[in-house]
Amino acid sequence: MAVSMIGGRDSWWEDEVSKVEAQGNPDCPAEIMDAEDMLFILYTSGSTGKPKGVVHTCGGYMVFTNYTFVNVFQYKSADIFFCTADIGWITGHSYIVYGPLSAGATSLMFEGIPTWPDAGRFWEIVDKFQVNIIYTAPTAIRSLMGFGLDFLKGKNLGSLKVLGTVGEPINEEAWHWYHENIGKGKCPIVDTWWQTETGGILISNIAGITPEKPTYATLPLPGIQPVLLDEKGNVVEGAGSGNLCIRFPWPSIIRTTYGDHSRCRQNYFAAYENLYFTGDGALRDKEGNYRITGRVDDVLNVSGHRIGTAEVENAINMHSGVVESAVVGYPHDIKGQGIYAFVIFNGSHGDEDLSRKDIAQTVARIIGPIAKPDKIQFVAGLPKTRSGKIMRRILRKIAEGETGNLGDTTTLLDPSLVEQIKNGKL
Repeated sequence: MAVSMIGGRDSWWEDEVSKVEAQGNPDCPAEIMDAEDMLFILYTSGSTGKPKGVVHTCGGYMVFTNYTFVNVFQYKSADIFFCTADIGWITGHSYIVYGPLSAGATSLMFEGIPTWPDAGRFWEIVDKFQVNIIYTAPTAIRSLMGFGLDFLKGKNLGSLKVLGTVGEPINEEAWHWYHENIGKGKCPIVDTWWQTETGGILISNIAGITPEKPTYATLPLPGIQPVLLDEKGNVVEGAGSGNLCIRFPWPSIIRTTYGDHSRCRQNYFAAYENLYFTGDGALRDKEGNYRITGRVDDVLNVSGHRIGTAEVENAINMHSGVVESAVVGYPHDIKGQGIYAFVIFNGSHGDEDLSRKDIAQTVARIIGPIAKPDKIQFVAGLPKTRSGKIMRRILRKIAEGETGNLGDTTTLLDPSLVEQIKNGKL
């Protein structure tokens, strides 16, 4: 393949190696770094669409990714670890490179999408390399569910010991499909919650050690101290819901946003005094398990009722014809906010209006009539980053009719989907 080499910027590897060899001393010792020297900058989209450069540093980041990798997945020497994420995103950084390799693990990398050349790709890799631990996104699981079980025929999967999910809350149907068909009912699922800014996993069950609970990230890891706050900033004690904050720092906490430290302070530390505000809402049960309900700006206020978009999506996904969905709010003259659902549907009866009614009834039965979507748009796909994260801010703007400026779309796996969704807006 032809490559456009730009002078002063690009060099051929072979040329650089020959220069070093010509000097007669090819030894290149590692540079000694301070624990707080910058390790990397990773850009993550903000709600305005302007990316933020999250800065992580050498010491704490590597300590925490190692600690979480070994403990959450209960890694044992000689285990084969397969994280399906793109290496360029935080999951790839933390759990393809730094965490596994610092623990001396064999880390398996994958380039591509899980459905090409067919929907059995992941499971072929698991059998071929005798993978023991697999870590993937709920979006990938839901996508594979839509292809049925035929692509699992002839796949043994007996090497698997631990299953993991990352990127967003996993809905109950996908959790059970993953547990029964991939883990054969014997592999614990670690439903991990963390962020680009946290560097590593903060809330998760520990595989085979602490209890798992479908749709719950469960318990904070040792050293992590979550707190829930209500709309007035008061601490929620015991079972309840609220805005999820963290009381004390951990080794891999974000150090700054590159070139704009005040933005870091405003985004993460200004909302509540002396607390890191995650931007997520959460529900805590009486056993202390946490369920992430979605971004706080993804909590809808429908006729005075606060409803998490993740809960509505979970209910929509329970419909047998739904492959995947994403829910956002939009201005509604009567309710204040209406519920707009973007749905990938493979139902068979072919009547779109009847399908919409079926889906709405499913939501009403599971949550209640107040949560029924006002609009359901069927789409061929959802705008996702290469790491599998749905870019809901884009969907929100489309639902609100703000299609002129959708912000940065360069990180999307398939930007052409955005135009298709815009053209199909209800």
